[in-house]
Parts: sequence; structure tokens; C-alpha cells
Amino acid sequence: MTPTHIDIIQPDDMHVHLRDGDALGTVVPHTAHQFARAMIMPNLKPPVTSADMATAYQARIMAATPEGVDFTPLMTLYLTDRTSPEEVEAAFKAGVKGFKLYPAGATTNSDAGVTSLDRCSAALEMMEALGLPLLVHGEVTDADIDIFDREAVFIDRILIPLRARYPKLKVVLEHITTRHAAEYVASSEDGIASTITAHHLLYNRNAMLVGGIRPHYFCLPILKRESHREALIAAAASGNPRFFLGTDSAPHAQHTKENACGCAGCYTALHAMELYATAFEQVGALDKLEGFSSVFGAQFYGLPLNARKVRLLKEEWTLPDALSFVDGQSLVPLNAGETMGWKFAGIV
Repeated sequence: MTPTHIDIIQPDDMHVHLRDGDALGTVVPHTAHQFARAMIMPNLKPPVTSADMATAYQARIMAATPEGVDFTPLMTLYLTDRTSPEEVEAAFKAGVKGFKLYPAGATTNSDAGVTSLDRCSAALEMMEALGLPLLVHGEVTDADIDIFDREAVFIDRILIPLRARYPKLKVVLEHITTRHAAEYVASSEDGIASTITAHHLLYNRNAMLVGGIRPHYFCLPILKRESHREALIAAAASGNPRFFLGTDSAPHAQHTKENACGCAGCYTALHAMELYATAFEQVGALDKLEGFSSVFGAQFYGLPLNARKVRLLKEEWTLPDALSFVDGQSLVPLNAGETMGWKFAGIV
């Protein structure tokens, strides 16, 4: 029997995109409303590549956080071919939580990403020595590799050799989407974990393509077959601490999604915990939601658990069709206009 509500330790979002400038005024309050902390991705234009840039970006995020809301942005840096060991050490001393590996051209604002890991060897050695995690967008970008196979090829061709070369380097394989990734993370040597998004737990590629192209379901890594979705929810609901919450919520103005070449990214920050509760409820695993959302990510990063608890109500409400965004534009959340079966009720 489904309960009328559940109370859990306030969760952390270990993978989110907030953008910059005026966009922060829209998106930061959504993330800060549900999550105590969030791991902020650094793929701005220009990318966040130094400790000073991360500190300045963090200040802009805090300025956009509503007064009275206790929210901590956890900062990351963008790994490039030119990242030096000295920059890694400076980032560590400044409290940066990790470096994000974007293979060049893999996703939104990744043009400055890594072209060859051989060029990053000194930086990776310093990260390994300091215990600073490498956060990985795990897809190859080769034109001859099918887009639905790029995660699996990345694991076999790049990640496994990388971990053999740097065996003590902590790695987060971000936003995994395949059975292959879930099985690899679960069975691999210590020091690896992965985030899983709500949309990859709830939807397969039919949601994006059946009945017409539905651009608000387009993200990278792309939604996969149903068998992969089933493997992801099994991993998330298993209680294995290597799997934890990362929304990968990514805001794009409506006109940049609904055009001939729509941007990749799903906006879920507004209703993230409602989506995760739905996914866990579907497999009878609401008792596993707290560990996945609130415990395992903090443990991996060596953070204390949040002291507050939040409540989710088994209550219906309807998502707005669109949200006000920058310069009079609109931001369309995933599931716009649909009825949610759970409602985030805030701090208990």
C-alpha cells in the first residue's frame, strides 16, 4: 500500500546545470527549494576552468538563492587539455569538489573539452594524489559510432584503460543510461560511482520518438531501449551506494528546444523529487529512495548528511505548461502540463 507521505533526509543533487547570468534567477530557486546541496556543472561559455572562476560563479549562484533558503552550491571545474597540476592543487585548496571530463563535442558547451586524455596525465595524477574525483560524461564522439552505443564504447575503450592507468583515481560516471554502464559500475573496483537522472529511470526512447519528435525528451546521453531503463531502475533501487541522484537538469529556452536542431537537455529541477518518487514507487522501492537521494552521494564525496528532513506527499498537482525565463522567453519543463502523483512539501 502506498503511503500518504514519506519523510527523508533532505536530498542532494549531485549533477545539475544552472547556466549563468539572468537564467540563475529562474533556475536556482527551483534546485534550492528541494536540495540542500548541488554539484554544479562547469560547462558555461567560457567554461569554468580555474578556482577563481569557480569562486566567482558560486557567488553569483548564492546571490540568486532566495533569502532564507539554506543551499550550498558545490563547485566543479572543466578539465581541458591544458589543465595543469598546479591548477588542480589550487582547486582542491579552494574547496572544488571535482573536475568534469567532457570529450570535445559530446554535449552542450563541450567544444573546449578534452581531445586526448594523454594530454591530461599530469593533472589526473595530481587528482589521484589529492583524492579529487573525475566526473565523466561517458560518451565517445566518433562519427562512425551509433549514438545509442556511445556510452558502452566509451566504457570499454576509454574508461577501463583510464582506471587501469590511475587505479586510485575516484571516478563518477555521470548520468548513466545503459545496462552495460550499470553492470560495470556495480562490479568494478572500488572508487567508482554513478549518478542517474529521473528521466532515464522513467522513460525510454519511445517517449522521445513515438507519435512525432518530442524535443523536451531529447538529452545527452540519449534515452535508450526499455531494457536499459529497467536495468537503471534496478540499480537505483538496489541500495548499492555506488548509485546516487543526479538530475542533470538543464535549462534551455523554449525556442532553442523546439526548432530544427533542438538543444540537448531536460529541465527537471522544478519537480525532480516528484519524478524520482514516481520511479521508485513504480518498482515498490520507496524505502530505497532516501539512500539514493540523500545518503550515498554525500558519502562518496565525504560530506556530512544533511540534518533536515523533507516531506513528499502522495498528492496530485499539475505542472505548468511553461515558466518565465530570460528576456521574456519561456522555459518548458519536462512533463509540462501533466499531472504529478507526488508533491514536494518542503522541510518537515
